Amino acid sequence: MDDVSPPDPDRTVRLRLDLGYHGAEFTGWAEQPGLRTVQGELQRWITSVLRLTEPARVVCAGRTDAGVHARGQVVHVDLPAATATDDGATLLRRLNRALPDDLVVIGVRPAPPGFDARFAADWRQYCYRVVDGPIRPDPLGRQVVAHVRESIDLDRLNAAAATLLGLRDFGAFCRRREGATTIRTLLEFSGRRVAGDAPGFGPMIELTVRADAFCHSMVRSLVGAVITVGTGRRDLDWLTTITGNPARDPSVPVMPAQGLTLEYVHYPPDDQLAARVNEARSTRSLPVTPSPEPRP
Repeated sequence: MDDVSPPDPDRTVRLRLDLGYHGAEFTGWAEQPGLRTVQGELQRWITSVLRLTEPARVVCAGRTDAGVHARGQVVHVDLPAATATDDGATLLRRLNRALPDDLVVIGVRPAPPGFDARFAADWRQYCYRVVDGPIRPDPLGRQVVAHVRESIDLDRLNAAAATLLGLRDFGAFCRRREGATTIRTLLEFSGRRVAGDAPGFGPMIELTVRADAFCHSMVRSLVGAVITVGTGRRDLDWLTTITGNPARDPSVPVMPAQGLTLEYVHYPPDDQLAARVNEARSTRSLPVTPSPEPRP
């Protein structure tokens, strides 16, 4: 459960941790009994290296699915004040000695008042990397890049992506959860070709997807939809039609997990954190369009 109440300042200290991980061998973020997850691994090692009497509980900015990577995940953890007297420097040092190679803590610092890794975030940014055409990706990068056999027309892809921007119900692209809304604001969605000169990264398309929040499988479904248009398998009329569906549309392909990376989570200034938390906790809704006046 990721909804953790604010810390008691007399007994606990809230720390912010910035993480990176390679998702190939994780069954996603969320702790699951008997499975290796990012949350489970991180909590286990925080508890161990600080010798806590109660298991640590961490809350993340965005849950990632099985196989999805992160370079900019953010979490918070509430710890007994006696274990965080050095602003988290000991925790950072001990964790990076203990953690497995596919999970790294980039930084630890005291969280400002009102900070909540999940609810205080005002947007998250993902990158989806894909190689198109008959030549498969460089074997060194095969776990972080997806492959599409057809050639992608980038102009068609970007035209399709532009139609999805803004506040709307993204139910057609999400796996709905009971009691959860699928209304989101998509702030940025575009693709570009890059040289990919680093080892394991040949020429590819990088798709940037940025929104106030995402629902389950939303990013990979959005990418699947615009790639379908970009390859010519579908047209813009198809995309316009399914976008209006309130429930998940089976014609939308979900792209493979390995191409997706959580790149960055943005937070407002410290004096606006509490207001952002209250806003994010409220149920999203679409503006009501007034009915036209009847003709006399």
